[in-house]
Amino acid sequence: MTEPMTSIQSTTTDAASTTDAARDRVTTDAPWRDRSLTPTVRASALIAELTLEEKIAQLYGIWMGASADGADVAPHQHEMTGDVDLDTLLPKGLGQVTRAFGTAPVDAAVGAQSLARLQERIVASSRFGIPALVHEECLAGFAAHGATAYPVPLSWGATFDPGLVEQMARRIGADMRSVGVHQGLAPVLDVVRDARWGRVEETMGEDPYLVGTVGTAYVRGLEASGIVATLKHFVGYSASRAGRNLAPVSVGARELADVLLPPFEMVVREAKPRSVMNAYTDLDGVPTAADRDLLTGLLRETWGFDGTVVADYFSVAFLQTLHGTAGDLGEAAAAALEAGIDVELPTVHAFGEPLVRAVADGRVDEAVIDRALLRVLVQKVELGLLDDPAAPPAASAAKGTIDLDPAENRALARRIAEQAIVLLHNDGTLPVVAPARIAVIGPTADDPLAVLGCYAFPTHVGVHHPESGLGIELPTLVEALRAEFPDSEITLAPGTSIDGAEIDGIPPAVELAASADLVVLALGDRAGLFGRGTSGEGCDAESLDLPGAQGALLEAVLDAGTPTVLTLLAGRPYVLGTAPERAAGIVQAFFPGEEGTRAVAAILSGRVNPSGRLPVSVPATPGAQPSTYLASTLARSNGVSNIDPTARYPFGHGLGYTTFAWRDLEVTAGEASTDGALRLSLTVENTGDRAGAEIVQLYLHDPVASVVRPVQRLIGFERVELGPGASVRLDVEVPAELASFTGRDGRRIVEPGSLVLGFGRSSSDLALQATVELVGPVRVVDHTRALHPVWSAQPIGAESP
Repeated sequence: MTEPMTSIQSTTTDAASTTDAARDRVTTDAPWRDRSLTPTVRASALIAELTLEEKIAQLYGIWMGASADGADVAPHQHEMTGDVDLDTLLPKGLGQVTRAFGTAPVDAAVGAQSLARLQERIVASSRFGIPALVHEECLAGFAAHGATAYPVPLSWGATFDPGLVEQMARRIGADMRSVGVHQGLAPVLDVVRDARWGRVEETMGEDPYLVGTVGTAYVRGLEASGIVATLKHFVGYSASRAGRNLAPVSVGARELADVLLPPFEMVVREAKPRSVMNAYTDLDGVPTAADRDLLTGLLRETWGFDGTVVADYFSVAFLQTLHGTAGDLGEAAAAALEAGIDVELPTVHAFGEPLVRAVADGRVDEAVIDRALLRVLVQKVELGLLDDPAAPPAASAAKGTIDLDPAENRALARRIAEQAIVLLHNDGTLPVVAPARIAVIGPTADDPLAVLGCYAFPTHVGVHHPESGLGIELPTLVEALRAEFPDSEITLAPGTSIDGAEIDGIPPAVELAASADLVVLALGDRAGLFGRGTSGEGCDAESLDLPGAQGALLEAVLDAGTPTVLTLLAGRPYVLGTAPERAAGIVQAFFPGEEGTRAVAAILSGRVNPSGRLPVSVPATPGAQPSTYLASTLARSNGVSNIDPTARYPFGHGLGYTTFAWRDLEVTAGEASTDGALRLSLTVENTGDRAGAEIVQLYLHDPVASVVRPVQRLIGFERVELGPGASVRLDVEVPAELASFTGRDGRRIVEPGSLVLGFGRSSSDLALQATVELVGPVRVVDHTRALHPVWSAQPIGAESP
């Protein structure tokens, strides 16, 4: 294994070599150490004692060990990463340590010891002994060697189960805290607008209500474990032109307010995250890193957010180098601070000497620095970092004694994967019962990394350190199938690579398919960064055709005539050729994590009843992007364009191995004032012979509005688990404010008029609908409005599982 945190170990000194400044440090009875005082009073007392350089030092991080040789894990990393001189930096203090575990493979226990020693040095080196806040990535689990790799956020959305996501976040947070980490850079609250965008896998889907609800659960779990959750990317990143990473965004004010902002608004209000990260992009020509209206006016003054705003990696410098709105780094630092960014990440750059000079020459008022510093130090107080003793004690665990992938984690990872996998199509072949001969074909069939997204440690960092191994058990799909079907003869042929043009392997794969009783055709993506994969940050797609020659392999295998189950291990939806018409089944797994292949195998065998639902639509044609189910009439198929953007499988779609009947819709309050609530109820019955879960999705249609509205919009959902023959009566109260939208004058309003509320199995399969009426005046609402319907369930008949 690569020696952990080499740069930290090689520069660590013991207490005997502390600086004169450290020896003169103030006594422990200083007011900022006094736990009886409020965090603001303690932080303010410390600010009054700091020099300008000591203040600024709390506003940046350092990233030791980051590669500058082109093995990027952040945009332009190789241009902006250099050697870190701790002897020069630490006497001033330090705000953050960047990715102590997420930069190179490190044993968890050894890494915790090294980090603790670094914290001791940070405390000993400066006058006031303030430890650094340590942050890490945790997009699909703690991004550290040997840590559990959970399914990606797109799979979280597919579960439609916020409670399960909250459980996962608690475990992720506990693992991070166990090694000395304070802050996690997650979740991603971007709403998918164009599935060609490489970071689709990092999102929770194309619907703002789903993203907000699942994101709220994740933040609650992470914060409950003591980790500072960081919402990203605020805001608009996913709406980049042509789905290109970091491209300009030109959305209108209404799309911004009604689609892109609501998840952030919901999570800030309901989960109380302590940090937000800006987006790289510009909104209609204004970079978000320098947008005061966004970072201060909306986020703080309107929504009441009181945490820290941290810069996405290098985004402050990008104001000069990419956006061209700053003439030098000092000007970039000034613009970011004044807009509301408090901390520059990942390493000292614009907030270093350029900011010191900008204050000296009058371009930055020191009061602006104090404002950011107060937020940073209040957070450190709340984390216990200004208590005495301030630094955590050195870790005593021995190498290999901190397990970041215990059995409990793996069990939860498997449960999430099982609930996230979506059965798109089934002609009755699934579930299968021990076929004699199974041909497993395709480039993701024997690839252990095929289940991981680009922010899982093995794919994000580990690929640059092959000598360190994967760090976790990652069974391939063919291995999982052999374990699930021990009596079947299972043979393997890749057919082609994931993104190459090779077709020489297709004829032998077809021959193998023809000789089998069942084909499991494993296609999909390879996660990577900046063009090194087919999905992931900087891995955008020109079209939604399957990568490489996989489309040709698909059609050739289907031509063989053997019942074929198409299994997709992917980070985004793809066009599926003739599979919807010819395949025996189609199973969609969005990078389902370390237990993902076992979950797929369990669904194929029927040991698990699939219950996942699509968080993004699966397109029918490769060139209909950008496209989303949140479409107005003109954005749907019509007679004035030859392009039909209708999805092959719509948002919310998913099948299972039992059947459900929906009946007896009753409107108990079908008319309400614009400040009231509507009430409806329905019965859901499991009419099949096995237990299963149904996702009851509530959609709103506004036939006549003062501005153009989507034909359907998700406003609520309820996961219903029922045993065979069991029924449940669902009652739902729908506040009129759920029908609100941004009116012509930019204010959010609730209009009187008729609405159609639909209970759907998907956005295009509404089983029951009712027309209801809002009466009274147009009502203006704000960020305090109701955000959810209120559900209640009363079991009837046979008991639920």
